[in-house]
Amino acid sequence: MTAVVTSPNRRPARTVSAVLQLLAIVVLVVFILLPIYWMIATSLKSANETFAVPPVFLFSPTAEHYQEVLAAGAVTKSLINSLIVATATTLIALILGTPAAYAMARYDFRGKSSLWFWMISNRFISPIVVALPFFLLARNLKLLDTHLVLILTYLTFNIPLVVWLCIDQFRAIPRDIDQAALVDGASPWRAFASITLPLAIPGVVVSAILCFIFSWNEFLFALVLTRDVAKTAPVEAANFMTGFGVRWGAMMATGTLIVLPVVFFAAIVSRHLVRGLTMGAVK
Repeated sequence: MTAVVTSPNRRPARTVSAVLQLLAIVVLVVFILLPIYWMIATSLKSANETFAVPPVFLFSPTAEHYQEVLAAGAVTKSLINSLIVATATTLIALILGTPAAYAMARYDFRGKSSLWFWMISNRFISPIVVALPFFLLARNLKLLDTHLVLILTYLTFNIPLVVWLCIDQFRAIPRDIDQAALVDGASPWRAFASITLPLAIPGVVVSAILCFIFSWNEFLFALVLTRDVAKTAPVEAANFMTGFGVRWGAMMATGTLIVLPVVFFAAIVSRHLVRGLTMGAVK
């Protein structure tokens, strides 16, 4: 048996490569987490500590900014509006998008390629281009400043997102499973709902998370289509920027309250999120 001898020159090269990779990961993590830390820290600082030069890293946390934004009631109302709109949009997008993705993955029909291109092209359109037409349409239908107009608007880009993400999940599931269910007497809808859909849950969960995040964080359409009744949290946070200055503490407190539900939701379904993102990556 011939022994494999590792060249001594390769060991330092591997060590340097490992150190560089670790350094790159650390820089990336700091780059991602530093803005989040700064937002939370600013929300817990007093006004004097917020504008201190040099910046204050060791301070006594205060909840005065949270008490300020929650006591007024506007932020709480906007968070409820965001929750209603994001939840309803996500549920409707999944109810309509998953059967559409299944049909496009399993069946061939006339106009399929054109329909697929139309769905994908919706993701190419800049929101600012359609903001004015959406406003005029909502005004003519008397839907301005309602939850319904935001839900319908958000569905225009969330349903294509669900179809785009779920279609590969259904393609990765063997057709023999559907055919076996049909042979056993199940209807096509029963085969989809009871057999195929549970197997595609990781991809559906990823779609749900992204739909919720996009709807929760959306700013432009919420700014154009709402005034007071249906105003969402991102628009309310922007109201702390006035011509007289920026109330950084209140804005950062509101931003923290906006981020927390998304983090909590993603943490609950993180197991399915990882499976959905990696499904189909290795064949």
